[in-house]
Amino acid sequence: MVNMLEAKTHLSRLVEAIESGERSEVVIARNGRPVARLTSLRPASPQRRLGVAKGCFTVPASIDAANPLIQELFEQP
Repeated sequence: MVNMLEAKTHLSRLVEAIESGERSEVVIARNGRPVARLTSLRPASPQRRLGVAKGCFTVPASIDAANPLIQELFEQP
């Protein structure tokens, strides 16, 4: 636990200690009473990649054969 003045003075050092794993969290106190917790964020989840299924299936040559019919169905009142 660190007091508010110490936290303000050494914020970058405290954050560095959390980033490096030296400390898992820092409790900040005001007048000896805990009021806040400084902790690390969870790592961002990996983003989904396009093309992840590449090579897992084949597209038939006739895939666009129904396009005129689909267009007609969309244009009907």
